[in-house]
Amino acid sequence: MMMMKVSFTLLLTCTVHMLTFTVESLASCSSSSATEAYPSGYGDEHSSSCGASYSHEHDDLVPPKREVYGGGRIIDITHKIRSDLPSFGSSEGVGQFLWLPSSMKNGSFANISEMKMLTHTGTHVDAPGHFFDHYFDAGFDVDTLDLDVLNGPALLVDVPRDKNITAEAMESLNIPRGVRRVLFRTLNTDRKLMWKKEFDTSFVGFMKDGAQWLIENTDIKMVGVDYLSAAAFDNLISAHLVFLEGRDIILVEGLKLDDINPGIYSVHCLPLRLVGAEGSPIRCILIK
Repeated sequence: MMMMKVSFTLLLTCTVHMLTFTVESLASCSSSSATEAYPSGYGDEHSSSCGASYSHEHDDLVPPKREVYGGGRIIDITHKIRSDLPSFGSSEGVGQFLWLPSSMKNGSFANISEMKMLTHTGTHVDAPGHFFDHYFDAGFDVDTLDLDVLNGPALLVDVPRDKNITAEAMESLNIPRGVRRVLFRTLNTDRKLMWKKEFDTSFVGFMKDGAQWLIENTDIKMVGVDYLSAAAFDNLISAHLVFLEGRDIILVEGLKLDDINPGIYSVHCLPLRLVGAEGSPIRCILIK
C-alpha cells in the first residue's frame, strides 16, 4: 500500500511539472506578436522554438490552386479575395485586408491572421438593410437570408452584350416561369472587370425598368451578376430599391462566370452569419 501511495505521488508530481512546462511554453510563444502582415525576416528562418519545425525536405511543397473540383463537376464561381480585387468606388482596389499579428516565425505557437474589409468585398450577397434603413434597424441582416433561395437549380444566361439589363433585354432572354435562380453573364465578364483593380463605373447592370420587369414577369428570387453591383451605375439606388423592397429577392454580386457554358446547374451559395451586417462575402459553387 505504501509503495502504491509513493508511486501515485510521484506520478502526480511529474504530471503537474509537465503541465506547468507546457503552459509556460505556450505563454512564452504567444507573448511574441507582430504588427505587420508579414513580419521582417518572414521566410528567412527555417525553424521555430514554438510549434512545428521546418525542414528543407518540404521545399518542394506546392499547394493546389483549383477552380474546378471532382473532375470538372464542381466549378468555383467565387473570386479569390486579393489586394488588387476591385472595390466599389475605389481606384486602389481592396488593398491590404490580411494581417498576421501572431506568427510562428516571430515565436508564436501558431499562425493566427486577422482580416479587415468591407462586407461587400468581392463575391458577396446583399441583405435588405443595404438600401433600406428601417430594414437595417429591424434586423433584416445577412443571417435572415433564406438559404433555400441561395441553393438549388439555377440557370446561367448570356445577356445581350450591347446594353444594360433593361426590360427589353430581360424580355429577350425568354426565361420561363418556375425558374427561381438566374446568373446573368454580361459584358463585364468579357471585359474582365473583376480582374482590374480600379473600379469601373461603365459596368453592365440592371436598370430600374429591368429590375421591375423581372419582379413582375418571372419567378426569380436569386439574382446573380458578374460585377460588384446588380444595379447599373446610373440606376444604382433605384434598381436596388426595386429588388430589395419586397425582401424576397437575394442579390449575389461579383460572381466569376468566365469560361462556363450557359445552361442549368445546381448552385450553392453560403454567406457568413454576420449578425447585424447588411452584406457578406459569400462562397458560391456550381455543380453540373
